[in-house]
Amino acid sequence: MLRALRRSAAFIEGFIDRIGSLTAWIALVMIGLVATNVILRYSLSFGSVWAQELEWHLLAALILLGMSHALQRGENVRVDLFYARYSPLGKRVVDVVSALLLIAVSLLFIWLSLGYVEQSRSISEASPDPGGIPLRWLVKSLIPLGYGLLVLQQLAHLVRLLDAPATQESAHV
Repeated sequence: MLRALRRSAAFIEGFIDRIGSLTAWIALVMIGLVATNVILRYSLSFGSVWAQELEWHLLAALILLGMSHALQRGENVRVDLFYARYSPLGKRVVDVVSALLLIAVSLLFIWLSLGYVEQSRSISEASPDPGGIPLRWLVKSLIPLGYGLLVLQQLAHLVRLLDAPATQESAHV
């Protein structure tokens, strides 16, 4: 059973790594798009609602798909005022409680966002601006997807925390 949990955690972490690589490409595309939009707007006085909306959609994808990868890598912001003074066991307890709380909050966000996405899909919501991007529900569907990735990442993190020796410090969250 423990071996299966370890393999599952490794699979999830590998999957989150691949999502992180995808977000790096999204960031690169977004930089190119913003640069192109700025150059076209200020040199040729040409602007596109579709391209500007795509910037925001890519930013949403970057954030919602990248947050699980950032947590996995320990690149999240954490206030270490008290944490740094805790014993390894105290740090582990804080990490386990934090992971459980993040899972609970993520599941709440998923539950709350599903109706939001479904409503958008059912009315075929599109941009209210002429020339904007249609199928707005696709970008809204990134909300439950992103938080679902957070749940998976935190479950893998919990497996690692609970499997580690009591004296080992955790590296994440």
